[in-house]
Amino acid sequence: MLRSSTSTIFWTSAALAAFASNSILCRFALGRELIDPWSFTVIRIVSGAVALWLISIARHNGSDFRSGSWQSAIALLAYAVPFSVAYLHLTAGTGALILFGSVQLTMIGSDMVRGKHPHWMEWIGLLVALSGLAYLVAPGITSPDPISAVLMGCAGISWGIYSIRGKGVAAPLAATSGNFARATLIVAPMFFVSAGAGSASSEGILLAVISGAAASGAGYAVWYTALRGLTSTRAGIVQLFVPLIAAAGGVAFLGEPATPRLLISGTVISGGVALTILRPKD
Repeated sequence: MLRSSTSTIFWTSAALAAFASNSILCRFALGRELIDPWSFTVIRIVSGAVALWLISIARHNGSDFRSGSWQSAIALLAYAVPFSVAYLHLTAGTGALILFGSVQLTMIGSDMVRGKHPHWMEWIGLLVALSGLAYLVAPGITSPDPISAVLMGCAGISWGIYSIRGKGVAAPLAATSGNFARATLIVAPMFFVSAGAGSASSEGILLAVISGAAASGAGYAVWYTALRGLTSTRAGIVQLFVPLIAAAGGVAFLGEPATPRLLISGTVISGGVALTILRPKD
């Protein structure tokens, strides 16, 4: 049991770090207009599929993309496309609140529909963690562009659905490979649209490739592994760490200042998530 818990913590931590890296790469590339959102999404998905194919060959002496499903592939794209487009007109703080608020509602709502009501400590932990997140991003909160807000909300719901569908997966790498392969077949026509309608610098393309191969492809396979040890409620709540990790990454890699607000909010978010993870068994 201890080994299982330790493994879940390890894979969850690795996945959350990948998610945060994805946010940093996306914001850097789109915020500096190094690439348009359509090209970024296409390159991200295709790069993820190629990376997963290579990993599958290295681990299994071959690849089998029959795992996964078209439904999960569509959920993956329904997250990735509006995520990129929405960040053109949303601040990082506002976007984070909309995205992860939508994820919480989707994953906790899924548990409740199936009769798995969150423990009272999980409700308290969720409220504490959300208050820490709100405090972290409060200076950047503005009245959001309504279309962008709707797009980011759709991205959050879709990511919640993608995560829920991954809970019963027995072979995370194979399932993720299959999902990305299917998503590539769907998204490939977008390449021809984005090639004429958008622009992409070599630096922007490189950021999209890293986002797809490492932060998305490998990261999502790791997340599917972590989900085997998490309830939908806990899986939703622990993702509140992502904006915090992304903010810390901004300090380390983008030269953003480390403020007392970041330290205080980090403590509050960590405490809230700890309540949900360490609650006593029923």
